[in-house]
Amino acid sequence: MARRGVKNIVRIRCQDSAKSSGAETMPYAMYLEAIEKPVRERLAKVPGVDFIVLTKGIPIRLTGAPTGVSGTQPSLDSTLACLGYASIKDAIPVSLSDSGFTGKCWFNRFWNPTQRFSHAKFGGYLVTRLDGYTVEDAKSLVAYAVQSEKVKPSGKFLLDVAEGHGIGHVDQVPFNPVVEGKPDLKVINEMAYNEWDADLVVAGQKLASRGLPTRVDRTENFVGRVGELMGYASWGSNDPKFDDKGYKMLRFDPGGIAETAVSTSARTFLSTSGGQSLIADLIRGGASGAKGYCDEPLLQAVASPTILFDKYTRGWTLAESYYAASRFVGWEDIVVGDPICSPYQPSH
Repeated sequence: MARRGVKNIVRIRCQDSAKSSGAETMPYAMYLEAIEKPVRERLAKVPGVDFIVLTKGIPIRLTGAPTGVSGTQPSLDSTLACLGYASIKDAIPVSLSDSGFTGKCWFNRFWNPTQRFSHAKFGGYLVTRLDGYTVEDAKSLVAYAVQSEKVKPSGKFLLDVAEGHGIGHVDQVPFNPVVEGKPDLKVINEMAYNEWDADLVVAGQKLASRGLPTRVDRTENFVGRVGELMGYASWGSNDPKFDDKGYKMLRFDPGGIAETAVSTSARTFLSTSGGQSLIADLIRGGASGAKGYCDEPLLQAVASPTILFDKYTRGWTLAESYYAASRFVGWEDIVVGDPICSPYQPSH
């Protein structure tokens, strides 16, 4: 509020997810009353809102909801992001079924757009949260975002391919889930591992062609212990050669953002041990933004690195870049960071 001059505040009362793992999950009926209702009331009074920022302590997932994995369990964040979709005539509902997982969500109307976001044009909202292991970690997201806009970025991009998967169809990147207004079930339900590797490769080619310092690692090694990052994408703990200590030693320049193809990378923002790699560790390493998932999203929901880094380095905001690169809303996605962070804005 202080750093960005935010005056449009919705105060809510709900369980504090920063106190226990059980409090990170909220029943959908309780969410409707405690969070969605006051948010809707404020939005009705204040037109022109595009971004919604959630603060540390707000639960991350819902149960008993009409969307999400198993048809009932989405992230709270992504549920807010599709607010109003049900009343939009051309909004496309999606049913997912892959690897034994099923679920319902919406096709993201802001997927890979040519125009910048506005609620008036696209519907829904770009929802991010300020979160991390500690309040200090959450506050650092805004501090680094503001700092990044004062100095021209010079950090590098690291794209860590899992070469053992092979490389998919680079000529089809990014893989579109809807073609001519109709869901492409091959992308929605059957995205192969090597297709996300293809996206990593293409992302690296595009960044390098624009003179941005980029490393695309195509060895079988997991690359950790790297600093001065402005962008990072990898398979995280899904990499066969994953190095947990190396992952936790990645360091970011102010404004640096990240994505990992990890099913439960945002399952908690509490200190824990074991399980898959967490984006909270990247935030602790100085990342200004990261995208994760509170439950199994399936690979097709993971952000397209090609779109994410291209939009971001062309001056789009952090929130615009992540949502433009993400195929679904009302799903498992959680975007962490100051939504208007934009270190590559034209003034630089």
